[in-house]
Amino acid sequence: MKKVFLLLLLLLTILSCKENKKSSFVKDTTHEAKIEALLAKMTLEEKIGQTNLRGVSSRATSLPTDLKESVRKGNVGAFLNIMNLDYVDELQRIAVEESPNGIPLIFGRDVIHGFKTMFPIPLGLAATWDAQIVEKSSEIAAFEASAYGIRWTFAPMLDIARDSRWGRIAESPGEDPYLATVLGAAYVKGFQSDDLSNPYSMAASAKHYIAYGAAIGGRDYNTVDMSEQLLRNVYLPPFKSAIDAGSATVMSSFNEINGVPATGNEFLLKDVLRGELQFDGFVVSDWDSVTEMVYHGYASDEKHAGELAAKAGLDMEMTSTAYENHLKELIKENKVTIEELNEFVRNILRIKFRLGLFENPYRNKEHKGNFYAENHLKEAKKAAIESTVLLKNKQSILPLSEKTKVAIIGPLANAPHEQLGTWAFDGEKEHTNTPLHAYQKASTNFMFAKGLGHSRDKSKKGFKEAIDVAKKSDVILFFGGEEAILSGEAHSRANIDLPGAQEALINELAKTGKPIVLVIMAGRPITITNIIDKTDAVLMSWHPGTMGGEALYEIINGIESPEGRLPVSWPKTAGQLPYFYNHKNTGRPADSVNFVSIDKIPIGAWQSSLGNDSHYLDAGFTPHFPFGYGLSYTTFKYADISISKETINFSENLEVKVSITNTGKTAGKETVQLYIQDVVGSITRPVKELKRYQQVFLKSGETKEISFQISAKDLEFVNHKLVKAAEEGKFNLWVGPNSAEGLKTSFSLKK
Repeated sequence: MKKVFLLLLLLLTILSCKENKKSSFVKDTTHEAKIEALLAKMTLEEKIGQTNLRGVSSRATSLPTDLKESVRKGNVGAFLNIMNLDYVDELQRIAVEESPNGIPLIFGRDVIHGFKTMFPIPLGLAATWDAQIVEKSSEIAAFEASAYGIRWTFAPMLDIARDSRWGRIAESPGEDPYLATVLGAAYVKGFQSDDLSNPYSMAASAKHYIAYGAAIGGRDYNTVDMSEQLLRNVYLPPFKSAIDAGSATVMSSFNEINGVPATGNEFLLKDVLRGELQFDGFVVSDWDSVTEMVYHGYASDEKHAGELAAKAGLDMEMTSTAYENHLKELIKENKVTIEELNEFVRNILRIKFRLGLFENPYRNKEHKGNFYAENHLKEAKKAAIESTVLLKNKQSILPLSEKTKVAIIGPLANAPHEQLGTWAFDGEKEHTNTPLHAYQKASTNFMFAKGLGHSRDKSKKGFKEAIDVAKKSDVILFFGGEEAILSGEAHSRANIDLPGAQEALINELAKTGKPIVLVIMAGRPITITNIIDKTDAVLMSWHPGTMGGEALYEIINGIESPEGRLPVSWPKTAGQLPYFYNHKNTGRPADSVNFVSIDKIPIGAWQSSLGNDSHYLDAGFTPHFPFGYGLSYTTFKYADISISKETINFSENLEVKVSITNTGKTAGKETVQLYIQDVVGSITRPVKELKRYQQVFLKSGETKEISFQISAKDLEFVNHKLVKAAEEGKFNLWVGPNSAEGLKTSFSLKK
């Protein structure tokens, strides 16, 4: 019998390796026998205990006696937000030394874009288009957080976000599924390292599964209704990438998808996640999302919600208590089977074994995290520089010369807390390097007047001082945007203009005749249509994190160049939203030749005289700045696009080449982007889709040939029959600096 078991275990290991051949990550199945042995010893109550994720307030001054007793009985599987190190140590000691089977706890925390050393918000990290920066940011976050015993983070967020009104766009990788797949894998690798048992690593949690970013109106927690084709073609790929990279856990989302909440969605959690994607870690609910199914109108009460979540395949319940209160009874009533519960426990134990918690359950007290270490700050500064997007640079006003006398004005010029951005629970404003700090450190020629107390400030009492300072300067640096609290979870905005009296102050400053450089710190694209003509340059720095001030100083003064590219389309007005570059063509696509704007419509015009195509009369049909856009301090020329063949078959690769020349006076980095359009499909296809990109550094006058490889697999999509396949036909291809520009060629795919 033992030989049969060993042969079976070997076969499972081989199959697992074969299953993941396309990924660099290979599933570790060596703990399965230990899991089964442990499972056989556990009581029903202890099994249910593993499914319970509990927490106490970060500000708690003592551990509740009943909570410690729950751990002692084996009735808790994991904790979140335990930030007192003595509590971490005590709870783990009770679990390992006093609970019936000594099963260790996992301690989790929202470590989203840094722990102490804060990196740019995830949307800012996405603007780097650099997987190495993303990986390094999450590696440093894990290293710092693990000093607190945190071995599990609720990141990365992989929700495709097409609506800048949505507060959680700040946490997203942007609007494009290809870019999100590249960055999603990098996050997982950085958090988890190559070995999840590494005590300086954390288990990742790919969230929010799924389509959370498609909430109606950009309102958080709202309804999602979409076709399965759209779900699979746009919203699923980043999760597949993260799972292929080995993401230990997945978090279900708050929202419903086509009438069924994600937390109780058997099709998504079992058929797709377990069956198709072969995920073998555990699925945790979002905060109270199990019992929120009652409010959705999908469950009648807490017990019913627990039943629905269990039948759907949810392994662990965050904070709410439907499993704790009702799973035992549901099993007794045969509404949930013991084998279903056993599977939840297997999945949870599997990750605990992979984390090495059974061998090393306790945090390393000698590991202090190296908070704000020099190399951590260096990487955070690099990320802030490479995430900053130059949107406008009239007459190359930037970079400024050393002799320029600047007026530093605006509510975010010296706002150390706001600069850290959303989900910066453990960041400390005392360590934030603000733009004002950077200028003070450099001892340059500047004057400072805040003008507004905070981003929402509507008082004009500070205007006079700001205007007086502006008049004495050569250039105005206006640091505006939105406070950290205005983006993130539950912080959606209907109007995404600069809040408060910022526009009014900019208009007054413009009257001085001094050039204005607008530096935006925000968790989303901010509509600046009303005031962009009053500015000479615009820099988008997102919420840049701990080292944002020094990064911006070096960019503004030409020590470094802004290298970011937009990971989302930048709208002219919130009325355009949702907006995304990879939209469909429609039967009446808008174009600049036939478009008639609202101001050009003749009075008394006959209805049919207008250009009858898909546009807004007052906003047109293009964004303010397209996806992939970003200027540099130099210029680049694209030339000589070529393809290896005009027609390829399903087993051949297409090689695409293009020459890039730095035609400016300074060295710089260009993000070369390749887009493809499937001209005719069995379902209508997007006008363009990002398929590849490369970043190339060029000296002034230097030319390099860039090469891309495209295969039939890159042309696949899920069709109306829910079959993923490439189809024969013509394809347009562009290589350029963003989604709206580029050199064009075409090729065909044939069997």
